[in-house]
Amino acid sequence: MKEISIISKYTVYNTVEELPQDVKKLMEEAVKVRKSSYAPYSHFHVGAALLLDNNEIVLGSNQENAAYPSGLCAERVAVFHANAVYPDAKILKIAISAAAETKKVTEPIPPCGACRQSIAEYEVKQDTPIEIYFMGEEGEIYKSDSLKNLLPLVFENRHL
Repeated sequence: MKEISIISKYTVYNTVEELPQDVKKLMEEAVKVRKSSYAPYSHFHVGAALLLDNNEIVLGSNQENAAYPSGLCAERVAVFHANAVYPDAKILKIAISAAAETKKVTEPIPPCGACRQSIAEYEVKQDTPIEIYFMGEEGEIYKSDSLKNLLPLVFENRHL
């Protein structure tokens, strides 16, 4: 028997103003698109903005449905749209912002498990890490250098 240890490292920015300029712009886009989310059930709004290697920015916001499993998270909306419109482009960075109608969200909100797996698919496909920045409505922003930092034992196509 042996034991392994997996360590996740994050860079923490205190405010949006501390972010690199390109990421600040990306986060501002995530905040803007968050306001177009459709969340009549959870009242929890999420926006995602992707920067592609062709310099395009692709946006997504969560879209809920009365049949709960039929909705999609902001991250998957953006990632799937990016691949549909720019199938050869690589995703360089993702900025995510979340807010609730019932309280102020001041802690960074990471992608859910389904979104982590979906992002992992594209990180593996493009064989390049994707930087992920995530925050609440205000407060600190966490940066992960790769999805594998958020989902270290990723299930990928080579396992099939």
